[in-house]
Amino acid sequence: MTFWADKRVCVTGGAGFLGGYLVAELERRGARNVFVPEHPEYDLTQRDDILRMLNVAKPDMVIHLAGVVGGIGANMANPGRYFYDNAMMGIQLIEEARRVGVSKFVALGTICAYPKLAPIPFREEDLWNGYPEETNAPYGLAKKMMLVQCQAYRQQYGFNGIFLLPVNLYGPRDNFDLESGHVIPAMIRKMITARDSGEAVVLWGDGSPTREFLYVEDCARAIALAAERYDDAEPVNLGAGWEISMKDLAELIAKHVGYAGEITWDTTKPNGQPRRKLDVSRAKKYFDFEARVPFDEGIRRTVEWWEANRTGYDERNTAHHI
Repeated sequence: MTFWADKRVCVTGGAGFLGGYLVAELERRGARNVFVPEHPEYDLTQRDDILRMLNVAKPDMVIHLAGVVGGIGANMANPGRYFYDNAMMGIQLIEEARRVGVSKFVALGTICAYPKLAPIPFREEDLWNGYPEETNAPYGLAKKMMLVQCQAYRQQYGFNGIFLLPVNLYGPRDNFDLESGHVIPAMIRKMITARDSGEAVVLWGDGSPTREFLYVEDCARAIALAAERYDDAEPVNLGAGWEISMKDLAELIAKHVGYAGEITWDTTKPNGQPRRKLDVSRAKKYFDFEARVPFDEGIRRTVEWWEANRTGYDERNTAHHI
């Protein structure tokens, strides 16, 4: 608890899905001075806004979660924006943090940075052995540039920047927008809508790809542990160490929401990366992180949150989607 007591921490993206859980986790661990820059007051693609944020927060540590993100459809529709916005945020923020003397920078990358056909399980050593899956490569590569920058700055300036690679996250308060949300909230929303209307559910691809998922509270705990204990140049995976096919995921969610209708797979839509499963041994070794929340339990909690909060959701979140 004493680690955080006197630290000034700036959490970009701290008002977002993962950010809200991370801020709560830091406070639980004793943090008393956490600054969360919110958009549009701070547009982190703009250098002047970054300088203003750093001047206000005066952080000892920056944890950079902010990003422009979405599912396969959103990535395919916005490859230029996703590359530019994410690259500009990361590159400028790391540089200005170095210039003002931030003592530690925690950069959050993405599983989308891995090569499309990386061997299973994904090991950090394989990060550069091929090009990412095409539908989200611009986003994945933009985020991966922060790893290059942190390592280069460590070598030249002694800058303590670490790079973490979280797998797909899920949980209560996720983004349930059907255009920009990821697979679990999108499936939950589609199936509950279909359950209530009597319609069939149509999902993208053929159901064969596998994904690994990490409950958002587990990820927040992993980031806090890495911020406390990890100070090396090599990237570290954050995950649960297992995989599930999209077909099995759909059946699990259908069970939890009480949807008994037909599930149709639209094979004209892309599958995305064929398989995703992480080697999570490095996180265990360096900062003793292991996922705790069982997947079935996490899905149950997420479904319950959506059932309780879906009325008026789109209207409440209009500003978030603009």
